[in-house]
Order: sequence, then C-alpha cells, then structure tokens
Amino acid sequence: MVRNLYLKTGEEYYYLNNLKKSHSSSLNALKLSREENDSSRIAKSLYFIGDCYENSQKDSAYFYYLQAQKIYLKIHDYNKLGQMHFNKAYVLFYDGNFVECEVELTKGLSYLKNSDNLKLLYSCNTLMGNCLEKLFMYDQALKYHQLALLNLKMMKKSNIDSDEVNNFNIPSVINICNLYDLKGDHAKAINELRPLLTKNLRKNWPRLYAIVLANMAYSKMLNKDYKNVESMFLESLKIVDSLGYTSDVMYKKINLGEFYLTQNDSLRSLKTLKEAYNLSIELKNSKETLNTLKLLTRVDAKKRLFYANQYIAISDSISSVQSRTNNKYARIEYETVKVEDENKVLTKKNFYILIISFGVFLILSAISVAIYLKYKNKELRFVKQQQSDSDEIYQLLSEQQNKINAAKEEEKNKIARELHDGVMNKVYGIRMNLGFFNSKSDEKAVEKRKQYIFELQNIENEIRSISHDLNQDSFLASSDFNTLLSNLIKSQNDISKTHFNYFVDEKFEWEKVENIYKINFYRIIQEALLNIQKYAQASKVDVKIELIDKEVLQLSIIDDGVGFDIHTVKRGIGLSNIKERTNSLKGQFEVNSKVGAGTEIIVTFTI
Repeated sequence: MVRNLYLKTGEEYYYLNNLKKSHSSSLNALKLSREENDSSRIAKSLYFIGDCYENSQKDSAYFYYLQAQKIYLKIHDYNKLGQMHFNKAYVLFYDGNFVECEVELTKGLSYLKNSDNLKLLYSCNTLMGNCLEKLFMYDQALKYHQLALLNLKMMKKSNIDSDEVNNFNIPSVINICNLYDLKGDHAKAINELRPLLTKNLRKNWPRLYAIVLANMAYSKMLNKDYKNVESMFLESLKIVDSLGYTSDVMYKKINLGEFYLTQNDSLRSLKTLKEAYNLSIELKNSKETLNTLKLLTRVDAKKRLFYANQYIAISDSISSVQSRTNNKYARIEYETVKVEDENKVLTKKNFYILIISFGVFLILSAISVAIYLKYKNKELRFVKQQQSDSDEIYQLLSEQQNKINAAKEEEKNKIARELHDGVMNKVYGIRMNLGFFNSKSDEKAVEKRKQYIFELQNIENEIRSISHDLNQDSFLASSDFNTLLSNLIKSQNDISKTHFNYFVDEKFEWEKVENIYKINFYRIIQEALLNIQKYAQASKVDVKIELIDKEVLQLSIIDDGVGFDIHTVKRGIGLSNIKERTNSLKGQFEVNSKVGAGTEIIVTFTI
C-alpha cells in the first residue's frame, strides 16, 4: 500500500535526522490517507508531521499532535491517544508550561492504565516526575520516578534489551537522587549513586558515567563532604568535553564554579562561571543563563549590580515569553475546538436537511401509497359491489322464476284437470255411444252418429283452445330482467289507485348490461315508485327505458302528481339515495318538478 510506504519512508528519514524529507513523506501519506478516508493513517501521518516540528516549531508540533489525538479518540486507539498526550506534555515541559504538562500527562496515563506499552508508561511516569519537581511537589515527583523504576523491572522481565533498560535505569536513579538533594537528604543520594560508578559503565557508556560522577560530586558538595569533589567534577568535565557534548560541558562548569565558590576560590569560580555563562548564551539555555548570573552576583562583587540587572531583564523576558507561550497553546486548543464546533454546526444543519428531506420523501411516499391503496380499495369495493349486485339480481330472478314455475305448475294442473274432467269424459262417452250405434243402421242411428261426430269437433276445438292457452303462457319460460322490471311496475297497479305504465326499447338487450347497472336500475325504480306512492298523489305514472346512441341508457319516471318546488323543498332520503346510486356509477341525475305540474326524474348511464 502506497500510504504505508510513505509512512515507513518518513519514519526512516526521521531516525536519520533528515526532517525535511521525513516531513515531505508524511505529508504525502496524509494526502493519500484523506483521499481514502483512512482514519488510522491520517492520525499517524499527523503524528509524524508533529515529530518533524518538535525541536524547531513547538507550536506546530503541538497542533499536529492535537489533530492526531482527536482522531485516535474517535477510533478508540487508546495507546496512541496516550502517546499524543505524552508528546503534547513533552512540548509543554520544554516550553516551561509545567501546569499544563501535568494535565496532559494525567490524561495520557489514564488512557494507558491497561496498556502493555512499558516504554511509553516509563516515559510518561519519568516526565511526570520531572514536571512535578519543577512544581516543587517533591514527594509526588518521587512517587512517579519510583513507578518508572517499576516499569523498568517489568521491561527486564519481558526480555527487553538489557542495555536499553540500563540506559533508562541510570537517568531514573539520577532523577530520584536529584529529588533527595532537593529534600536535603544528600547522604541517601550519594548511597544511591555510588553503586552506578562501575568500570563497565565507564567503558561502554562514558557520557552516563560522567553524568553520574558529576551528580555524586554535587551531592557530596551539598553534604559538605568536599573530599575528591574537585577531581570528580574535573574528570566528568574532561569526559563530556572529549565526547563533544557542549550542553554537558556547560552543566559541569556551572557545578564546578559553584564548588569553587563554596571553597572561597573566587578567581577560579569567576573564570569557570563566565565560561558556563557564555556557553548558556551560545546554547540559548535561558534557565542556565539565569543560574550562572545568580552565581556571578555572589562571586564578582564589582559587577554584582550588572549581573543582577541582567538577571532581572532575562527573567522578565522569559516570563513574558512563557506567558505568550502558555496563551499560544491555549489558543491552539481553543481554535481547534472552535473549528470543530463550526463543523459540528454545519454537520448538524446538513443532518437536519437530510432528515427533513427524508421526512418529506416519507410523507410523499405515504401519500402515494395511501392514494394507491384508496384506489385499490375502491376498485375492490366496486368488484365486491358488482358481485353483491350480481347475487341480488340472481336472487330476484330466482324469486321471479320460482313464481313463474309455480304458475306453470298450477297451469299444468289446471290443464290436466280440464283434460281429465272435460275432454276425457266426453271422448269416453262419445266412444261408448258410437260403439252402440255402429251396430244399427236405421235413420235414427245415423242421425245420432252425426251428432256425436259434431260433438267430436267441439272436443277438438276445446283441445285447440287449451293448447292456445298453453302457448300464450309459454312466454314465462323466457323470463329475464325485463320481466322482473315489468312485474315490479305492474305490481304497483294492484296496491294503488295510480295507473303505472312501463315502456322499454324493444331493441335493447339486458344480457349485455353489467349486473351492477341492473341492480341500481332496479333499486332506483323501486325507490322512485315508493316516493310516488307516498307523496305524489298521481293518477298516472310512466316508466320509460330508452337506449340513446347505442351506449347511453336513459331512465325516465314521469308522474302527473302534485309536484314540488325543487328550490325550496329539501330533498328527502329517497331522492338522495337515487342520486347516490347514480353518482356511484358516474351517471347523471336530474329532477324536474313544479307545484301542481307533476315530477320528472331522469337518470342517464353510459354503459
């Protein structure tokens, strides 16, 4: 993966102290990681960029560590989150912001409480001890340095390189001994340092040996045990000078100048401290510049005022710089939070827009579904209504057929009776008489046979009459919806003084009309006839069904009753039902009426 290659390259350049190329590789990795939205590598790239600025632009380093920290928090990488808090604390410590340094280390250690990264835990505990020392909290500082030693013991058990552990162990012991000196327990510091001065240390790690030797000499000096102290300082100075560690040379000269001051050797003390002062200026180490100026005010009585003024000026300058530095890091935190808050507001607005859009989409979808379901329900109700109407038509026709069947059965019985009681008896009587008279040939017998033959003609006419009656009633066999309507209308004549007439287009075929139209026609006529019976006081009613333009069926119900004013009289349930039935089939309903001039109801359907 290209992103990993850039990160690996940046790391190698960093260890080779080629910070420019390390920075360039890390920037490329950051760009590619953002394109792929790779949070883990975005954070790592920011971390590496911060390292490139650590010694040159501490505020930039702090900014990039802060950015990486926020991403590690989001992806719950607590080891790296602890590392970022440590890196920020390191920057703050070397800028003299010890209070904020303590805060960052506390946060870092809280994230690392379950970590197995012993090196990082050691570094955090050591830096916390040094930070608390600067805040004059010596007992708490001692506690964290002892925790750092416990971390080293665990590292040794974990088979970590013993040389590396030794390199960590000696600075930790030195830190603890410095605290003993600050607390006035110089003898304890000497006892802790003495076992470290071995030939192996002198041979393999001469710089560490020089540091231990100088610290032991300083503890002895503070303990007022001046034996061999000068030689120890000089030996340690010689070692670091030969190795080229200028900062170590500065520290050793300061210690040696202070020693000469305790021995009242003003000349050598002044000479040594001036050399240390010049080195501190060269190294831009303001803290040790102040320390040497403070010592010079005690040594050089003639220039004491000069050194004191220098001390005050530099001290004020340092305080001003530290104040600005403290504000600078607070501003970085604030501006970062401000940008994040603005992004959150923007994200929140976008989220609300998305939610509203989604809500509108859901509402429109719900409306569309509701309209569709309403249409489907209407269609389903129509189908059910059509089925119901078909069943009702079938029931009405069945009832009508049952009546017709009963009439036919009664007619058959009547014919059977007439044939049995009339025709058959007569035929039997004539047959018997003709048999009797066939044996005779007189004139009287011939006359009688003529009478009986005439009687046979009467029987023939009677049978023809019965047959004719039978053919007249046979129309019932073709009973249909038209018959049903005809019977409905004609039945009104039996229960009312009003005369009802039924007219229908002979060319019209009811078989081609859907049942839903049939049942509504039937109910409309039924409802209209009931209204006429109740209110019209009519003497004549005409019911007409006409086919117009082959597709339009028109029903007209006209009476000559009392009529009513359609503008003032409120329509009753009957007319409302007729209108509702008409509208359900998308038909047209019209009522024309005047007081004293009868009423006309016209219903039109497109079929």
